[in-house]
Amino acid sequence: MSSRVYLPAEAPLTMPTQSLSAKTDRPPRPDSAPPLLGLRRLFLFGVTIAMTIAAAHEMYLVLAVGGLTVLEIVVMALFLTLFAWIAFSFANMLCGLIGLTFGRGPMLGIDPTAPLPALSVRTALLVPTYNEEPHRVIARIHAIDESIAQTGAQSHFDIFILSDTTDPDVWIAEEKTFLELRARTGGQGRIFYRRRPDNHARKAGNIAEWVTRFGGAYENMLILDADSLMTGDTIVRLAGAMEHNPAVGLIQTLPVIVNATTPFARIQQFAGRLYGPLIARGIAFWHGPDGNYWGHNAMIRTGAFARFGGLPALRGPRPIGGHILSHDFVEAALMRRGGVGIHMVTNIGGSFEECPPSLTEYAARDRRWCQGNLQHMGVLPARGLHWISRLHLLTGIGSYIAAPLWLIFLLVGIVISLQAQFIRPEYFPKEFSLFPQWPAQDPVRAAFVFAGTMGLLLTPKLFGWLASLFVGSTRRGFGGAVRGFFSMLVEVLVSGLMAPVMMLIQSRAVFSILLGHDGGWQPQRRDDGGVPAGALLRIYGGYTLFGVALAIAAYQVSFYLFAWMSPVIVGLLLTFPLALWTSSARAGRWLRRLGLLVVPEERAPPQVLLRANELASVYEPSATPTPAFDRLLHDPELLAAHRNMLPEKPSRPRGDVEVPLVVGLAKLADCVSLEEARGVLSRAEKLALLGDVRGLEELQRISETNTLT
Repeated sequence: MSSRVYLPAEAPLTMPTQSLSAKTDRPPRPDSAPPLLGLRRLFLFGVTIAMTIAAAHEMYLVLAVGGLTVLEIVVMALFLTLFAWIAFSFANMLCGLIGLTFGRGPMLGIDPTAPLPALSVRTALLVPTYNEEPHRVIARIHAIDESIAQTGAQSHFDIFILSDTTDPDVWIAEEKTFLELRARTGGQGRIFYRRRPDNHARKAGNIAEWVTRFGGAYENMLILDADSLMTGDTIVRLAGAMEHNPAVGLIQTLPVIVNATTPFARIQQFAGRLYGPLIARGIAFWHGPDGNYWGHNAMIRTGAFARFGGLPALRGPRPIGGHILSHDFVEAALMRRGGVGIHMVTNIGGSFEECPPSLTEYAARDRRWCQGNLQHMGVLPARGLHWISRLHLLTGIGSYIAAPLWLIFLLVGIVISLQAQFIRPEYFPKEFSLFPQWPAQDPVRAAFVFAGTMGLLLTPKLFGWLASLFVGSTRRGFGGAVRGFFSMLVEVLVSGLMAPVMMLIQSRAVFSILLGHDGGWQPQRRDDGGVPAGALLRIYGGYTLFGVALAIAAYQVSFYLFAWMSPVIVGLLLTFPLALWTSSARAGRWLRRLGLLVVPEERAPPQVLLRANELASVYEPSATPTPAFDRLLHDPELLAAHRNMLPEKPSRPRGDVEVPLVVGLAKLADCVSLEEARGVLSRAEKLALLGDVRGLEELQRISETNTLT
C-alpha cells in the first residue's frame, strides 16, 4: 500500500511568484461588470465626501471660537479621518438599501429558485486545518459531502483535507478521524488527506502547495476554513456560475455565523446576520467585478489563481516583512490585476462559519489579522493594481489604524481641556487684536456634532433591522419585530461598552507590530469560551486600572470633560465583568431562553447544520485524550495507514541533519517505556519521530519491549 491510496495522482500546475514592482498593463474590465458601475461609485464617494465636508465645517466652527491652536488642528485632522471612515460605511449601507430595493434578480446567473445547473468540470473542496479539533472538522466535511450527494453532482467534486498541524496528538487524531470519514461515506477516491511536514508560508503556502501538485486536474477550487460549512445546493450553483462566466476568477459568498453559545459569540452572530446582508449587498453594488476575497467560503478558478495569485514575500524583517498573513486581499488584487473578475454574491445562502467564543479568543485572532493587514502597506505601491483593489488594501489597514487614531483623539482632547483650564490666555498676541486669545470651543455645537456622529454609527443598524421586517421568514427568525428590536438594543449596548477595550487592544497590537514584535500563528479555540476569573483579571485588570486613572484625570480637569469621556470610562471600568459574562455559555443560554440575540438559523436550522452538529458527537473522541504514541502503536491499522500517508523525504546534502529527529532517536535509545518517552521528548522531536520510518520502528521496539516485560 502507498500514499496513492490517500492522495490522487498528481497534476502539477505552475504557480509563478508575482512581482510587485514589474510594469504591467492596466487590467481590463471583465464582461461580468454590472450596468452603471461608474454611477454607483460616484454615488458612494459623493455621499462620503459631502458628509465629510459638512462635518469638517461643523467641527471647524466648534474649534475656531478663539482661533485654532496647534492641538485643535490635530484634533480636527483626527476627527475628519475618523469621520470619513464612518461616512464611508454609512454610504455603503445606503448602497445596500438601493441594491436590496432594485437588485433582486440573479447575480452572475445564480438564481436560487431555478433548477440546479448541470456541471461538466471538476471542483476540489480544500479544507486547510491547523491544530483544530479533528472531530469537528471531519463532522463538517461529512455533512458537506452528504449535502453534495443529495444534489446528484457528487462525481464532480473531490475533498482535500490539507493539514498544517504541528501538535502530534492532533495529527494522529486527524488521521484516525479521516479514515473513519472515508469508511462512513465510502469516500475512497474522492476524499483525501495530506499533512505538510513544513508549514511554509502558513495557509497561503498550504493552498499554493496543493495547487502546484494537484491543481491541474480541477477547473475550480472551493476554499473552506476549518469552521466552514456550506450546502451542496450552494456549492453546485457556484460551480455552475463559474462554468457560465469564464471571465470570473472568484465568487465570494456571505458566510453566516452559526453555533454561537456565549453572549460574545451570540452578539457577533446576531450582528452579522442582521446587518451583514445589507453591508454585503452594498459591497456587491459598487464593487462589481473588482471585489475582494475573505479567504474562505469562496469558489475560485484554479488556473487563474495559479497564474496570477502567487504571493511574493515582502521585503524586510517580520512582522511587516516576510510571508503575507492576510493573503486573501492580496490574492484578489493580483487576480484582478490579471484581468479576471472578483465578485461578491449576496442572493444565495447556504454558507456558514463560526466565530471566537470570547473577547480573549477574538483578540488573539484579531492580533494576527492586524499584523497581516498592516503588511498590506508593503503591497499598496505594487504596480498595475486596480484602484479599487488598492482601496481594499487601504480599508484593511485603516480598520486597525482607526483604533490608535481614536485613542490619540481622546488623549489630545484631554490635553486641550487641560490647556483651556490651566493655561493663561495670550493677552499680547503677535498679530494685532483688541481682545486676548485663549483656547475656546463651542460646547453646544460640539454636542450636535457628537450626536450627528453617533447617529451615523447607529442608523445603519436601524437600517438592518428595518430591512429584516420586509421578509416574513427573516422577521420571525429574529423573534419578531419587537424582540428583534430589543436584541438590536442589547447588541448596541454591549458592543458600545466593549468598544473602548477593543480600541486599547487593537492600539496595543498596532504599536507592538510597528515595534517589530511578531505575533506568530496560534490555533483558534472554538468551544464554549469559558476562562477562569483569575485569568481574566490578569488579562484585563490593566485596562480597568487605565479606566480608573482616566476617570480621575478627567474629573480633576472638569466635570464636563468627565461627562464627555463617560462612555469610554464606563466601558473600561466594566471590562472585567463584561469579559467574564460574555464568555459564559450559561449566560448565552439565558439570552436564548429570553428570545434575545436569536437568528433565523437557530429557529429553523438548515439541514446541513443539524447534520454537522449531529456528526460532531459521532466523531467526538473520549473525554480522556489519547496521546499520539499510544493511539498509533495500539492500533495496527492506523499505524499502517500512517506510514503510508508519510510523504517521501527529500534528500539532504551531506552534513545537513534533521536535528529534532537525531535528538529524538538518541533520547528514545535511553527510554524503556512510551510513558517515559512522552516525558522527555519535545513537541518538535515527537513530530520528527512520527514523521520518520526509523522513529516509528524505534517507538514500536519500545512498545513491544514494554509489553513483554
